[in-house]
Amino acid sequence: MLDGLARNRIDAKKPRKEGLTCTIDKFQGVDSENLKVIAPFIDVVKVYGALPMLVSDEALRRKIKFYHDLGIRVSTGSTITEFAIAESSLERFAKEAAEAGFDVVEIGESGISLSMAQKKKVTQVVEAAGLESQWKVGKKDPRHQLDLDDTLHKVDEAVKLGSKKVVIEANEGYNVGIYDEKGLVKWSFVGAMTNEHPPSTFIFEAPLESQQSALMAEFGQRVNLAEVQPDAITSVESQRRGFLAKSAFGVSYVRKDPEGGPASKFIYYIIKTKHPVEQGELMGLSHLPRRTVQAAVEDLKRQGLIVERNSLEDARKKVYQPVHSDWL
Repeated sequence: MLDGLARNRIDAKKPRKEGLTCTIDKFQGVDSENLKVIAPFIDVVKVYGALPMLVSDEALRRKIKFYHDLGIRVSTGSTITEFAIAESSLERFAKEAAEAGFDVVEIGESGISLSMAQKKKVTQVVEAAGLESQWKVGKKDPRHQLDLDDTLHKVDEAVKLGSKKVVIEANEGYNVGIYDEKGLVKWSFVGAMTNEHPPSTFIFEAPLESQQSALMAEFGQRVNLAEVQPDAITSVESQRRGFLAKSAFGVSYVRKDPEGGPASKFIYYIIKTKHPVEQGELMGLSHLPRRTVQAAVEDLKRQGLIVERNSLEDARKKVYQPVHSDWL
């Protein structure tokens, strides 16, 4: 219908590396005919919470086969994996997950704490069972959240462990991870994360449609999204193809002003009005000492307001530019 007017997907064929849409299955009633229609838009289904332990093996295998027949991969949630680790039953869990037909085991530390050595062991056990390990970063409890440094540290660990993507915890979408108490994206937090790792590193859990729209507006159609409710799949795919959804009209693209002292604000103004700009130019234009400029640049990077890149003219130099919605 209206052939040629809809934007094509860059990653049109599965298995996709970018632009992933991951949904959840709570064993709710599903219209199988409708699911067959939207299956090309779904990359991964995560079987929610402890459900694999609460239903019969036969029902679980039948459910997983249904998704596989539609070209959809199936993942466990991190809750059941954490339970298996805490109960010293990880090897049994991985073996039975593989036998049931799971493709991916999601591993998190919401309720447990693991050393790097323990994480390596967990990864080895999961992968020895023929499953893909996927690490998740963040705490479900809004009262006990990781700060930015802890988040970046755990993301670094997940990348070193070989996790193809790192899932960022959102729970219900309020006051958890990259979202504030109103469910709005904390852009300074996200900006600092994507200064350290490309956006393609992450799968952002985004339970609310407004969050899905905001992240797509910022990073484009290739952003990876999880916790997308089944009834929002078509809305997400429509936005990936260039059509605005209702939730998109409530998205604000205005970034906050820089925090900190006058030097940071002054340097940000220069970078915003004259970019890309390297450190020597910043010193010349601001007449500020090198240390002051360096401190201001680091402060702005931590706030997620600027990105650092190698100069195209001289690879030994770094240039700075403001974060904007189409930099990806």
